[in-house]
Amino acid sequence: MRKLKIVPDAEKELPPLPRPATLAHRHLISLHDLTPPEIDFLLKLALRVKASPARYRHALEGKALVMLFEKPSLRTRVTFEVGISQLGGRAFYLGPQEVGLGKREAVKDVARNLSRWVDAVMARVFSHQTVIELAEHASIPVINGLSDFEHPCQALGDYLTLLEHKGMLAGATLAWVGDGNNVAHSLMYGAARLGVRMRIATPPGYEPDRSALAEAKREGGDVELTRDPAQAVAGADAVYTDVWTSMGQEDEAETRKQVFRPYQVNAQLMRAAGPQALFMHCLPAHRGEEVTNDVIDSPRSIVYDQAENRLHIQKAILLALLS
Repeated sequence: MRKLKIVPDAEKELPPLPRPATLAHRHLISLHDLTPPEIDFLLKLALRVKASPARYRHALEGKALVMLFEKPSLRTRVTFEVGISQLGGRAFYLGPQEVGLGKREAVKDVARNLSRWVDAVMARVFSHQTVIELAEHASIPVINGLSDFEHPCQALGDYLTLLEHKGMLAGATLAWVGDGNNVAHSLMYGAARLGVRMRIATPPGYEPDRSALAEAKREGGDVELTRDPAQAVAGADAVYTDVWTSMGQEDEAETRKQVFRPYQVNAQLMRAAGPQALFMHCLPAHRGEEVTNDVIDSPRSIVYDQAENRLHIQKAILLALLS
């Protein structure tokens, strides 16, 4: 398995990494909002931060990040909280009981208050409209830590991981098997900007959002939909899946188990993909449902590299928006 070698550069003076001026003090709501040079910069910066974290340990000294959570979290909370701490700043967690977005207090009032106190907001919410409304009324950067429509930070971390393992992204093929959900939307937008071919296999009625698909294709994205998982994965550089039932869909769980059973990523499907295919999952995984243990625990699985890289891409995002 090929993987880029991350070499610490603490003793080496690197040439400056030109930052697109458009990234400073802006929101990160969707990968659809980022240009190819902006995504390229974030990936390159994440590689530098990963190689030499000590170089950046004071970069955001004195900065404060508020993390708004309507949903439980492991990777998003830890990577943002640890990430800004390692950059010299501080994070403050606010759960649904403290804020009650749109219930205890109007979203726009929360945004306006936080803009007076802190330097950025990261929000992990149920409705995409909530994070859009936060951004509309905040005078500080708002970062989408997950919504029902997109998960841009996850997709950036995924492409960072794929870049490390494959050496390049342009021309790579990413197969998505399962529900055409928020992660799939962000991956499609990213694929259109990075030159990645994307093949998506879903049951009827579970395709990605039509508007997201149309936008990705309109901007040059090579995205193909199919009902056949084996067709989607054949020759792919990576096979990606996610849980069949996301938070907020619990009442559909039994129906979804039946519908998605033929879309399980197992040893047979990975053989159909070919020996070059890696396995990806944003986690948490429901082992025995969307993926079998022998796949997720195999040497071809890079799921924990993806999880680790959430830290490095989150740090790159914070640096790009706040420094």
